Amino acid sequence: MAALELYGTASCPFTREMREWLELSGRDFVEFDVERDPEARARMNFATGGQRMVPVLVEAGKAIQIGWQGRGCII
Repeated sequence: MAALELYGTASCPFTREMREWLELSGRDFVEFDVERDPEARARMNFATGGQRMVPVLVEAGKAIQIGWQGRGCII
């Protein structure tokens, strides 16, 4: 499994921006859509302590970034 996990939604432009940044940076990551995947949403909630904003970047089970450049989408 990739070291980084990106949790977001298809409709959130900030998820898209974070994804593009990770791709341009050459980072290895796996992406989860928390609107379509309840198990991913549960993992995201655990990692963030119940935070409801995406995107969320998780490393080793811990949220290392919530939102993108101070912005995000509430789910």
